[in-house]
Amino acid sequence: MSVKIIAVVSAKGGVGKTSICANLSAGMTRLGHTVLSIDLDPQNSLRLHFGISPMHIEGMAPASLASGEWRESISAGQFGGFVLPFGQINEDERQDFEQLLRDEPDYLRLKIEQLDLPANTVVILDTPPGPSVYLMQALSTANITIIVVLPDAASYSTIPMIISLIKKYCIRRSDFIDYFYLINQIDRSRQLASDVSDVINLEMQGKRLGVIHQDQSIPEGLACNVDVLNYDPNSRGAQDFEKCAQALENIFDAQLSAA
Repeated sequence: MSVKIIAVVSAKGGVGKTSICANLSAGMTRLGHTVLSIDLDPQNSLRLHFGISPMHIEGMAPASLASGEWRESISAGQFGGFVLPFGQINEDERQDFEQLLRDEPDYLRLKIEQLDLPANTVVILDTPPGPSVYLMQALSTANITIIVVLPDAASYSTIPMIISLIKKYCIRRSDFIDYFYLINQIDRSRQLASDVSDVINLEMQGKRLGVIHQDQSIPEGLACNVDVLNYDPNSRGAQDFEKCAQALENIFDAQLSAA
């Protein structure tokens, strides 16, 4: 299998994209893939899910503005997988970096190619919410896009906007496989959450990657800088992420068979 790039996106914040990236990384690693998670969000929080120190300042943004070499900024997670943090930069540097991304629309794609990753590598892109130059770069590069939504009306209402961006940057590309959605923090005991989930399932038939149930093990694992699959492998949350990882594996296999 060639390198596959997955963008995890949403139109609104607070839906759990970063946690999903880290736990999907663990799931894909358990399936035998080399996994590199890249943080495209200036909040620079993905590294914390891999046990990287909050004092760690290196990352792809400062490296891009300096040598342009990303490889030395990649860190190994404590339970497998690799992470390339966004890195720590000041406001002027952030503006310079964003201008670089606007000037070079294929920048992310080219930098990933330059890493010369093993053929079975899965690259997972964590993105900031809503339209941005970071999201544009991610969507222009991804083979698969995962739309993360919460089972509430506010999150549901943002789906058309993110799909319009996917249609603009993804659909016409020959290397784009498809987009899927993932419902996060679902609690079927709450009627509204259950109803919204049913509506999303009905309207996006065939596009569901999976669901992540509300499970205290997930934030507890984060508090310990551990993904839920290693923190509590028998939990509902761990099982959900394993199913999502397997669903992605099935999509890769189907695409390979069709090639």
